[in-house]
Amino acid sequence: MIFFDRVTKVYPDTSVALQNITLTIEPNEFVSIVGQSGAGKTTLLKMLLAEEKPSEGKIFYESSDVNRLSKNEMNNLRRKIGMIFQDFRLISGKTVYENIAFTMEASGKTDEEIEQDVPHVLELVDLSNKIWNFPHELSGGEKQRVAIARALVNQPDVLIADEPTGNLDPVNTYDIVQILKKINDFGTTVILTTHNKGIIDMLGKRVVAMEKGKIVRDDKEGKYFI
Repeated sequence: MIFFDRVTKVYPDTSVALQNITLTIEPNEFVSIVGQSGAGKTTLLKMLLAEEKPSEGKIFYESSDVNRLSKNEMNNLRRKIGMIFQDFRLISGKTVYENIAFTMEASGKTDEEIEQDVPHVLELVDLSNKIWNFPHELSGGEKQRVAIARALVNQPDVLIADEPTGNLDPVNTYDIVQILKKINDFGTTVILTTHNKGIIDMLGKRVVAMEKGKIVRDDKEGKYFI
């Protein structure tokens, strides 16, 4: 479980990013966080990863206060959380296989585990036929599938998708959303941030709306309403 307990974030210039946020995300949930730019969505995600510290309040992952974890404990926590981004963040000089293997190597996985798991996760995102291609040989949708595979290969408990379809056309957007739904069906918690009304309406999952650093609405099976 993820729990934000009355979290406020005020920056040194006195701008308020988050105001008294209380939010619970249960295991295996699919939660979409929506709001205009500057609403506080990205700051909220950074808090969970302890990339930002709250001015007030606490953030818990399972039973641990993330801001009281040691460096090693924080590294272990981050291994439980996969991240995908709007801009893919693939390594241009490495093949699809090598991009995913690199993540596994950083986590201390063996060559045998890498050889077994990389093809499996590429099959999950329907990209087995691109295993030896380089990023410049892929479409935007294919690059995002590689990014999803890379985020999943270490079997995280939580997948954070920060505007993952922002650079994609409608067909690829639909495909990525279906993959995220499938990942959630397998038991992974998915936290999605998006501006895309169509995605939210397509999902029919929980929607948390943010505005000026506050949660203004939280619907279990919501529609886009910002």
